[in-house]
Amino acid sequence: MAKRGSWIAWATTRRGRWITLGAWVAAAALLMLLLPGVRSQADSNAPNFDESKPSVQAEKLLAEQFRSEEGTPALVVWHREGGLSQDDLKAISAVSADVAASPLPGQRSSLPLHELPPPALAAQLSEDGSTLVWPVVFQPDAPTEEIKQGVEQLRERTEKIAGTPAFEADTADGAELSARLTGPAGISVDATELFSSADVSLMIATVLLVLVFLLAIYRSPVLALIPLVAVGFAYAVTDPLLGYMASKDWIDVDSQAVAIMTVLLFGAGTDYCLFLVSRYRELLAEERSPAAALRAALGSSGGAIAMSGLTVVIALLTLLFAQYGVIKRFAVPFGLSILVMALSSLTLLPALLSIFGRGSFWPFVPRTPEMAKERARRKGKPAPKRTGRRGPGFTGRLVVRRPWTVTLVSVALLGVLALFSTQVKFTFDILSSFPEEMESRQGFALIGDNFSEGTLAPVTVMAQGEAGAIPPVAEKLQALGSVAKVGEPAEAASQPGLRAWKVELAMNPYSQEAMDALPAIREAAEQAIGGADAADRVWLAGQTAVQYDTREAEAVDQQVIIPLVIVLIAALLLVYLRSVTAMVYLIGTVILSYFAALGLGWLVLHEPMGVDAIQGAIPLYAFVFLVALGEDYNIFMVSSIWKKRRKMPLKQAIAEGVSETGPVITSAGLILAGTFAVLATLPIQVLLQFGLITALGVLLDTFVVRPYLVPALTALLGRRAFWPGELSRVPEDEVPAGGELVKASAERSLNK
Repeated sequence: MAKRGSWIAWATTRRGRWITLGAWVAAAALLMLLLPGVRSQADSNAPNFDESKPSVQAEKLLAEQFRSEEGTPALVVWHREGGLSQDDLKAISAVSADVAASPLPGQRSSLPLHELPPPALAAQLSEDGSTLVWPVVFQPDAPTEEIKQGVEQLRERTEKIAGTPAFEADTADGAELSARLTGPAGISVDATELFSSADVSLMIATVLLVLVFLLAIYRSPVLALIPLVAVGFAYAVTDPLLGYMASKDWIDVDSQAVAIMTVLLFGAGTDYCLFLVSRYRELLAEERSPAAALRAALGSSGGAIAMSGLTVVIALLTLLFAQYGVIKRFAVPFGLSILVMALSSLTLLPALLSIFGRGSFWPFVPRTPEMAKERARRKGKPAPKRTGRRGPGFTGRLVVRRPWTVTLVSVALLGVLALFSTQVKFTFDILSSFPEEMESRQGFALIGDNFSEGTLAPVTVMAQGEAGAIPPVAEKLQALGSVAKVGEPAEAASQPGLRAWKVELAMNPYSQEAMDALPAIREAAEQAIGGADAADRVWLAGQTAVQYDTREAEAVDQQVIIPLVIVLIAALLLVYLRSVTAMVYLIGTVILSYFAALGLGWLVLHEPMGVDAIQGAIPLYAFVFLVALGEDYNIFMVSSIWKKRRKMPLKQAIAEGVSETGPVITSAGLILAGTFAVLATLPIQVLLQFGLITALGVLLDTFVVRPYLVPALTALLGRRAFWPGELSRVPEDEVPAGGELVKASAERSLNK
């Protein structure tokens, strides 16, 4: 029990509860007024790699020596089925002339279509004359917001000059002149808009979902709102703190991290609240004083909440060791949000429960038997029958009476699902994350249908040869089946012998095949320039090169972070439980559950949903979340078993621990799975895939691992489950000193 004088219990005293509430209100108000919000500091152009990566070195060299080649290209795809008419070409040329005379915000250059003679302009068309690609290059350091302004201006000016809303025309019909913006700039704008629009809808959907779950669980409007208030204040504190850190360039944040942080905060935060609320409600049926019941609830669940929060925070902070910036940017927002939420669960939530007392559960207020009798007497009703102390439920009795059967069935189920994880295929194609109706994806489809797909994002090959001599790089590259076209060499500004070639690939430049082709392209260029140091004199720039480095970095990140998460969580479990045996099998169960979730997620995504490959970062994201959050439930349930073992035989401790924690873990698991499932409703494949796999993993933890596999393993191991702790030395047929129950009564209870 939390002692009256402890800092945790102080938040529940008459004075402390109001001071605690006032402190949170003041902190949230001041931080929101004085500090910028995290969304205002989101940077979609934050670097994903340091300067050691080949693609970064190549981009730097390209910027220094080939200024005319530098920039973020936007490809405007003009299209009309049956062929672009002369009036269409005149309108397109007029738009080109207008942009040349008055550049768009952030614009660096554009292809002067209006200056081309008719034969040269016709040469830019596709073979059937239906499509024309017009490159508009933005400054390399132009933020996405500025590019977006330029794109919006281009749409307005096109409609005004051409006399038709070409960017709104239906490309499927093709009867009208249509225009679509794609290329790196178009993709960047679409990605930013997708995450920005998803952010608000995600917040609303998550809050409503949690509210509905809480109302269904507790059937109390007051109690449904109290956890949301605690989570809301945690969010109100976390948001400006992250915004301030980003404004000082201490961290980088992006829209994707902010969106997932919202789900994590409301899902995991509500779980922590449930751990305390469920225990508080149980004790209110035994204790007349709400204050005493609340202190007891804090004493029995506060340690588990603190340990669970610490486990998740440390697991999430391991993402700081990632090479890939997108993954690294998750670490601080996620870690800080869980840290603040755990603090809110241990201070603000108890303060609110103390203020409302038993009224928190209105209209189904828990009362002691004596209080229920008094209330019935006042109302002139017969006294309610006393039901007595409930024994272990069906699940609790099953796992201790049939531990081998439960273990084998659970392991078999999870193992079969885990086998499907070996069939998962991965992609790093960002376009595949977009809905088919997105403009940049439609534009890319038009390019792929009418030109080489490599036009979307060419690879720039730079090679340092002898001054005055042009090495046969183009010939070597053109001989490769993966190359569709090689442009004329460009001379470096101040480095004699350095030249650059624009290379259009014969496939989607964002695909796995394109990334697989890069080593052969590099090797061909090295052979063309010759020399023992040829590898140091060839550079590859462009989106495909960046994607290649992304794939390599994510592979390294998995090799580093996954073992690190396991080691750190294992160390925390060892410190908290003081049992090597428990640490090993608890870690083992969540790892098995993770692979089962990955396999089940792949089955659902691949078969009914028709997904050919999942995004490459999904396994790492899912592992960190599922292992960290899965151990939350482990810690909560095993803590109950450990405490009960100190006053009753092991089998009864397991049975009652499972029965006691089962309802709250089930409720918490459903809420957490539901909040992650909200991500699956968004039109962004990476969030859909992550949300679905994580939600399925949470459900497997909730309904297989926690109620069956973990307690069954504990029953099989007996007192060895506590080794080398104190409880491992207590014979299983004895109750430790101070025990409240005896073996005979325990056995009778279990055998009923």
